[in-house]
Amino acid sequence: MKLRKKIITLATLLTVAATGVASTFAGSVTAVDTNNDDWLHAVGSRLYDKDGNQVWLTGANWFGLNCGEAAPHYLWSVDVDDALESIADHGINVIRFPISSELLISWMNGTPNPVSSVQANIDPAYTINADFCNADGSLKDSMQIFDVIMQKCKKYGLKAFIDIHSPHTDNSGHNYPLWYGKETTDGTMVTTDLWIDSLVWLADKYKNDDTLLAYDLKNEPHGKGQEGSAAAKWDGSTDENNWAYASTRCANAILDVNPNALILIEGVEQHVRNDSFTWGQPDSESNPPYYPGWWGGNLRGVKDHPVDLGSEERNSKIVYSPHDYGPAVYDQTWFQKDFTTQTLLDDYWYDTWAYINDQDIAPLLMGEWGGFMDGDRNEKWLTLLRDYMIENHINHTFWCLNTNSGDTGGLWTSFAFSPATGSEIEWDTEKYALFEPSLWQTGTTGKYIGLDHEVPLGINGTGITVSDYYANYAASEGSNLDSDGSVKPQDPITPSDNPTEAPTEDTSSDAEIDFISGDVTNDKKINAFDSVALKRMLAGDLPEVVQASAADVTGDGSVKVDDLITLNQFLLGKDVEFKTYNP
Repeated sequence: MKLRKKIITLATLLTVAATGVASTFAGSVTAVDTNNDDWLHAVGSRLYDKDGNQVWLTGANWFGLNCGEAAPHYLWSVDVDDALESIADHGINVIRFPISSELLISWMNGTPNPVSSVQANIDPAYTINADFCNADGSLKDSMQIFDVIMQKCKKYGLKAFIDIHSPHTDNSGHNYPLWYGKETTDGTMVTTDLWIDSLVWLADKYKNDDTLLAYDLKNEPHGKGQEGSAAAKWDGSTDENNWAYASTRCANAILDVNPNALILIEGVEQHVRNDSFTWGQPDSESNPPYYPGWWGGNLRGVKDHPVDLGSEERNSKIVYSPHDYGPAVYDQTWFQKDFTTQTLLDDYWYDTWAYINDQDIAPLLMGEWGGFMDGDRNEKWLTLLRDYMIENHINHTFWCLNTNSGDTGGLWTSFAFSPATGSEIEWDTEKYALFEPSLWQTGTTGKYIGLDHEVPLGINGTGITVSDYYANYAASEGSNLDSDGSVKPQDPITPSDNPTEAPTEDTSSDAEIDFISGDVTNDKKINAFDSVALKRMLAGDLPEVVQASAADVTGDGSVKVDDLITLNQFLLGKDVEFKTYNP
């Protein structure tokens, strides 16, 4: 299958991508994954592979296994191969799959819940998701389909981890605060022990397959302090609602069957301010007893009560995983000013989760961050958090790929499948352009770096293996993660009053060039204003002052997201070459 693009035409004979990339890739993967050479471990705040090389998990969420459909969403409209190819070719190296304890329990009990809303058949005239079908054409069950997806992740050099999004199957199950205390559809009560047992069962099933690298034990434990035992807390007790104690039990049980897995532990919502207050006491506006936080985002408890799994080897498997969102999700107090990176650190980030990375306590993986591109405060927050994570090597999975996240939207915008064209997956070019710099990639050539040692990331040539990176790129060009573990300093993209020297242009053609490649706004400067203008072009909102010819910095006769990426790489100080299109 071939890469397809939706385009609109400009008078300059160039084309501008209007709404995204319709991805129907073709290719073959020749390497074979041995299944057991990609496990990771932590030293301080960094993650390392088997060879002692540092790695960076930079991915996205794909939900649906937590919902009534019992499968990742949109497989009713696209083929899973096309979706995973597109994900990998866009540089995402790990997928976080939300799932419910209820679904895992059904698998563990040998009665997997059925899948709904998946399009699959083995009709040669209209083949879609044929691997989801049995030989007689009937649909496989939810566990079998999950296994197929894991095998296909392997095929494209992708890694995965699951998070227990809720005890029960529910499209809004994330609203429930605890990992226990809800009934499944058949009336089974999900207890703490059953939650642990089902995770251990999955870890044992996949103990010899490093595609499933990690286990995020519970999505967003939350609740307010005054709710007492109905809310998740973090302290030194053995109370059932003490998340630190529950996650310690669960992590050790998983590592008993798979000592190689990473354990992701989220925070809670509120934390007691000091010893003069107690969990469960009423709230107070004049003397509040609790520090606030996003659901799952508050990791203040790690300072006094870190999760201790009993040995240095086991503790090297712990990754703390906060969630963080912007003002479009909820206008928290720390947004109610002209916020900057420094004010966010002072008012919320540092004491809530950033200190864990800064003090080298353990790695962080920002399990959820994302939101709408509003051209205003939410987009400002997205950019500030993105840059902070890049500069401080914080692993992350963006929320989300799905279009149907009501308070954030997604990286995808629409889907379709036909026998003639295969799957067409539209990406939000503006949101992807903001997200893309946070993906692990080589410093000059912009190759996306996967986490597999044998299978390159994707099949269109934009991705490489981690082995390839350290053998052939690390010394010569590095990446947005330096080989010593620090991050290359990157100056913020800010408007400048002075012209920026453009990279050398390829002007091999005899045609006359009357513009500066990259100077989209035609002001004889290359700066952030050009990036903004190019974003608007890609969104179909053409600025009044614009040079389409100058926007085609890749020189292929079209203006698309690749040009925005190249321009942004230049503005970030990377060594890139601008090329000029001459028909």
